[in-house]
Amino acid sequence: MAFSTIDLTARIGTEIRTDAATLVSGKHADTILALLQQRGVLIVRGLHMSREDQLAFSHTLGRVQPEGEGGIFKVTIDPKENPGAEYIKGAFFWHIDGASDDVPNFAATLNAKSLSRTGGSTYFANTYAAWDDLPDEEKAAYDGLRVVHSFETSQRYVNPEPTVAELNFWQMRTPKVHPLVWTHETGRKSLVLGSTADHVEGMDPAQGRVLLSRLREWAIQPQFVYRHDWTEGDLLIWDNSGTMHRVDPYPLEENRMMHRTTIEAIEQLVGA
Repeated sequence: MAFSTIDLTARIGTEIRTDAATLVSGKHADTILALLQQRGVLIVRGLHMSREDQLAFSHTLGRVQPEGEGGIFKVTIDPKENPGAEYIKGAFFWHIDGASDDVPNFAATLNAKSLSRTGGSTYFANTYAAWDDLPDEEKAAYDGLRVVHSFETSQRYVNPEPTVAELNFWQMRTPKVHPLVWTHETGRKSLVLGSTADHVEGMDPAQGRVLLSRLREWAIQPQFVYRHDWTEGDLLIWDNSGTMHRVDPYPLEENRMMHRTTIEAIEQLVGA
């Protein structure tokens, strides 16, 4: 089948029109990787890709993280399907996956297996474009700043009054310090923000949190955001190193289920 693309907004989001066999073949992998870093989010509508094909396609993009069942992780807030379902609720807030790790993962795929009747739309914000549009004087002020990211900070959005046991579990993951501005190997820069961002090193904590909130508000302006309203069978791929994302809350009983694969980091997270 042919391979064609159409941009969905000016700054983020591109639809790919092709079939599963073409994606699995890997012959367009370089084009897809380039598009990912240019457009942030790619969508193939109504593909109904099998788990085997999703894994095979993901391997054409990079090294697949060994999570879930053979590389397929079930994204659901149903605890019968996912023992860590409570932590999935953190996805209701703007975040970058793996920001409380040494390096956030490069990309991920989501395969829509079943959908909720209400909620469940996913939003992506292009943090490359958000950086590009900042005034030069702000860019000069932000380059070199470092931000402390922690799992605990992100979980307090979901559960502001944890038990001691919950708090001890959250704090098992050591906070990580990342540059506010990620200088990529291509020379392009993006902002590293989201619900894991706790404070700015060397800055008054209150002032630092105001700065982080202001930059988040800047980065989620409509011109930088793509909203995906799912249909069953959609396959979505996103560049996690150059976007933030969140999902609209949805009821547990509506049994929303996504199959995710995660593509490991391909570069170090460095500042200017």
